[in-house]
Amino acid sequence: MALDNIDTKLLGLLQEDSKKTTKELSLKLNLSVTAVYERIKKLEKEGIISKYVALLNRSKIQKGFVVFCHLKLTQHTKEFITQFEKEVVQLNEVLECFHVSGDYDYILKICVKDMEEYREFMVTKLTTLQHIGSTHSTFMIGEVKNTTIYNL
Repeated sequence: MALDNIDTKLLGLLQEDSKKTTKELSLKLNLSVTAVYERIKKLEKEGIISKYVALLNRSKIQKGFVVFCHLKLTQHTKEFITQFEKEVVQLNEVLECFHVSGDYDYILKICVKDMEEYREFMVTKLTTLQHIGSTHSTFMIGEVKNTTIYNL
């Protein structure tokens, strides 16, 4: 689906604040409420808008310790990859997991309360997964940029 200028503006507004009403959006886009509603439904149907979420402040919910864990598997067979991915998606502490190229096979973004909770996570959960060869952890010192907005 090709996005026109209005779709692009609409998506930008929704990315900034998805709780805006269709009336508020219609005023910003100079469209009728019905036209805005129909465009949103079309964008949802096409899968361009996949879901709506509330973004939480990590430090206010005691998940402010952010770790990027680089991980190598012992082998790169389809069976090992499938098994690891099936297991890692079950770990609530892992917010993001990327299969990557380079020296490591995966990068995990892990959010926990503190170093002690991270150690507990490593010992009792992550290192118990099958086929892990090695890990390398990097800890966030400060956040420079964190956005969910795609520039269209």
